[in-house]
Amino acid sequence: MTAPSIRFNPEVDIAAAAAAYRRDGWVQIDDILEAGTAEYLADMLETRIDWDLAFHGEDDQPVVLGREQILALGDAALQQRLRDMMTRAGAGYGFLYQTYPLITAYLTQRDQGHPVHTLTEFLNGAFVRLGAAVTGRRDIIKADGQLTRYRPGDFIGLHNDVGSEASDRLVAYTLGLTRTWRADWGGQLLFHDAAGDVIRGHAPRWNALTLFRVPQDHSVAPVAAYAQGPRLSVVGWLRNAGR
Repeated sequence: MTAPSIRFNPEVDIAAAAAAYRRDGWVQIDDILEAGTAEYLADMLETRIDWDLAFHGEDDQPVVLGREQILALGDAALQQRLRDMMTRAGAGYGFLYQTYPLITAYLTQRDQGHPVHTLTEFLNGAFVRLGAAVTGRRDIIKADGQLTRYRPGDFIGLHNDVGSEASDRLVAYTLGLTRTWRADWGGQLLFHDAAGDVIRGHAPRWNALTLFRVPQDHSVAPVAAYAQGPRLSVVGWLRNAGR
């Protein structure tokens, strides 16, 4: 079956969003997608994705394990690695969540015929053009991305998004597809100042796009043990051509 077209909400005020981004270095745009598109993507994340597990590895590099790798490793060994990661996170940096790597899946032809690949093409077409228009960055030419699913206890520690890849991370984005969320369920995208105070926070929000300039210190608060559903989003960076 052919995947439906992914469309922005034509009522979005791009000029107002661009003015806010120029002023503040970030902007959140509510109702960014047409209602039908948001429903379609949320349903896909809720029911049609074979999620990998991502966490911060022993060598300070990301670890991404698929279903077969998790089974081969065994639960006891996996839980020990996660406990070790939590110990390292307490003294440095760490993260834990479920992921689907959009660009890698597209390039390696993982899940051929899956409608998720239409999203990847959208990100590197209309989405890049909107991102360039809102941020004023004419050097934005591509987007990477991943789907993310945060369960109780999942989190990302304090970081600033500066990377070491050939292309530069110019602007970070989060496209929220969480239908219902309560403030005390955690999972907020938090921004921090040099004193360690939270200067801004965004709760997981339905059909909202957040763009922010890189670098900025931020984290994702752990999801509460009693949260009644996952935190779902599409995240990544808008990039230049690189070196």
